[in-house]
Amino acid sequence: MSQLAETALSVLDLAPIREGGSAAETFANSVELAKRAEGLGYTRYWLAEHHNIAGIASAATSVLIGHVAGQTSTIRVGSGGIMLPNHAPLVIAEQFGTLETLYPGRIDLGLGRAPGSDGATMRAMRRSAQAGVDDFPAQLDELTRYLGDAAPHQQVKAVPGQSTHVPIWLLGSSGYSAQLAARLGLPFAFAAQFAPGYLFEALRLYRDNFRPSDVLDKPHAMVGMPVIAADTDQMAHYLATTAQQKFLNLIRGRPTTSQPPVEQLDWTPMEQAQVSQFLGAAIIGGPDTVKTELEAFQARTGADELMINSDFFDQQDRLRSYEIVMEVAR
Repeated sequence: MSQLAETALSVLDLAPIREGGSAAETFANSVELAKRAEGLGYTRYWLAEHHNIAGIASAATSVLIGHVAGQTSTIRVGSGGIMLPNHAPLVIAEQFGTLETLYPGRIDLGLGRAPGSDGATMRAMRRSAQAGVDDFPAQLDELTRYLGDAAPHQQVKAVPGQSTHVPIWLLGSSGYSAQLAARLGLPFAFAAQFAPGYLFEALRLYRDNFRPSDVLDKPHAMVGMPVIAADTDQMAHYLATTAQQKFLNLIRGRPTTSQPPVEQLDWTPMEQAQVSQFLGAAIIGGPDTVKTELEAFQARTGADELMINSDFFDQQDRLRSYEIVMEVAR
């Protein structure tokens, strides 16, 4: 059996709103995908916090997690991630303690430091530009205490939340969260779905500096990555232009809803290079190509889990992509 066959596979849903679509359509699509992923044998289904972005509908992340968990029965559902400096740790503990109480043993709390938005939106959320720079470990410690067993004479408790022990993951695209996760003995997820450049150094830092904890006795690394799978290589590269347009419009300062695929992109060589950097870890192709490249990627990273983000304009193409990935991996 190959290493890939023994590697857990999970889903990262960025809750895309497509051109001509709506947030309501996106939520229905998320539920449909989560149900299909559960049936296919995916391990987790994570949603990510973003704000004031036209093409992403998962701003109220914990609400959407609850909606998806309520429509499924076995797959783990969580955040990839919650941007902790945007919130009071007590509030996040209460939200995820509630989710864990409703759906016991199925909730994950992945945490990041970035705002998930621009400067104006940060101000609207009352978030300081320095939030999370120096105080993230203290925020994390406070949150962990609210989810753990109450200490003697603890005045403030998360109700619900206290003693739920919701699993915490640290997410990142640099060495900071990798080293913090290693020091605390927590699982670590690297965001190679949009920032693959530091992947191997972050994994090295995490594994080399890992300290066993009550949570883990050895490192557990998950890698987020883009996969666009279709029945042929040609079709996959055509469908991948939706994801390419997303990053191209981001580079141009004009983020948009998900765009239909196109035969040819109108971009400069510099823009093409920039988009290629964002999608540097992407696997695009038919079943044989996806199988070969997934096996090679897993071998290079040694990832314990791969979290697949598949960005398509059409829901049926997205469902088919996740089917192909599981078919070739198993």
